[in-house]
Amino acid sequence: MRASVRRPRLLAAASLALTALALTACDKGEGVREEGAASQSAESAQSPAPEKPTAQPDGPAASKAPGGTGGTGKGERRASTPAKATDPNAPANRVPCTADNTRITAAPVSRPLNHMLLTITNTGSKMCDLVGYPIVKFEGAQSVPPVMEATKPQAVTSLAPGRKGYAAVILSAGDGSGGEGRTAQSLEIGFQGSDKMAEAALQAKGVHIDDSLRVSYWVTTVEDALS
Repeated sequence: MRASVRRPRLLAAASLALTALALTACDKGEGVREEGAASQSAESAQSPAPEKPTAQPDGPAASKAPGGTGGTGKGERRASTPAKATDPNAPANRVPCTADNTRITAAPVSRPLNHMLLTITNTGSKMCDLVGYPIVKFEGAQSVPPVMEATKPQAVTSLAPGRKGYAAVILSAGDGSGGEGRTAQSLEIGFQGSDKMAEAALQAKGVHIDDSLRVSYWVTTVEDALS
């Protein structure tokens, strides 16, 4: 009977010893480590993954981006410089016709009677404007002849380089109403707004003039000048 009683007691003591050993293992942190690892895994699963830092463009790539500060990138557009006016007809590129940029010839014509044609050529490099009418001064004249207002063109006559303009001079009256008259051997032509005169050679025998002298405005064709 005593042997039977002792065995259960021994078994109970052994169970208590195993339980104590198990508790000792938990106190050393083995059980805690497993729980901690599980907790960390759960937290990792619940927490979103940290965002990766976005790489900022650096060096040549930054200067090539549109709107970048590099100043030499393909995306940058430079402001264009307005081109200067090149139109020869533009007011800024035109000059007055004067004795310095023209050549003038004078020649009597058969029709109309007692008329002389003045031909002016632009010898300059820019378009010039023939303002008004020619200031005609024959040899020994005390005054210049008046202009015929009916010949005034609608616009100022302008000459491109190398182009010609025209004006007519009525030399004398066919009916003798201009007085006795005289023969002139030389002629000078002046321009509105300029004091300088240009010489226009006459024919060797000169031309007969009287007090009926008149001039037309500068025009662009012979027909308009002699009409």
